[in-house]
Amino acid sequence: MFSHVMIGTNDLEKAKDFYDKLLGTLGIAPAIVDRHRIFYRTKTGTFSVSKPIDGKPATPANGGTIGFLAKSQEEADAWHATGIANGGTTCEEPPGVREGGVKMYLAYLRDPDGNKICALHRVPT
Repeated sequence: MFSHVMIGTNDLEKAKDFYDKLLGTLGIAPAIVDRHRIFYRTKTGTFSVSKPIDGKPATPANGGTIGFLAKSQEEADAWHATGIANGGTTCEEPPGVREGGVKMYLAYLRDPDGNKICALHRVPT
């Protein structure tokens, strides 16, 4: 259904450093830089961070969350720890199992620009 997800940043170099390290914990290669944007491309989709084209400040989406798949609970924990160590802040509950029809291990962060992001591992039943 989706081809890509793009979020905004006010500091492209800082965002690249943060996401290169964060997404590296999930086995994703460092970003490709294209003018005012960075791209992380995989077989399952593209994640991008961009300075706003209209020149206004980037702001996080209220109620929005970007979720990244983790292969294990340990990978989600490494993702979370790497995010905290590189300028992210934890949000919601601490990383852990949540149940709502499907058992999932979730770890939530806010990136340095305030965007809400999550690592999700579907726990086998």
